[in-house]
Amino acid sequence: MEAQAIAKYIKGSAQKAKLVIDTIRGRNVADAFAVLSFTNKRSARPIEKVLRSAVANVLHKADKSNVSVDVEKLVVSNCHVDIGITKWRRRVRPAPMGRAYRERRHYCHITVVVSSESNQTK
Repeated sequence: MEAQAIAKYIKGSAQKAKLVIDTIRGRNVADAFAVLSFTNKRSARPIEKVLRSAVANVLHKADKSNVSVDVEKLVVSNCHVDIGITKWRRRVRPAPMGRAYRERRHYCHITVVVSSESNQTK
């Protein structure tokens, strides 16, 4: 059984969110929740919410097809972060040598796929 969850337009750059995503890829769901709860990064909370949503999607899918799924045997099989939009704000930030930068606000899209261990090939 496999299900995915996607969160779009999450504040923060994709490069910083990839650092957190790399720590949970291929792990057991319980271990992934433990890692995310102790990770001191801003993007850890939205990634945890997406992971919870993916687990709920697996349970809903299993309930719908009348199959039993053990949550403890679920694995984060695939997860990635894509670059979202970049908002260019009118605020001006100081730059060296008397120049100025326009403020940029980065967003990203997070995708997490959770599957049972029996379907995963090692």
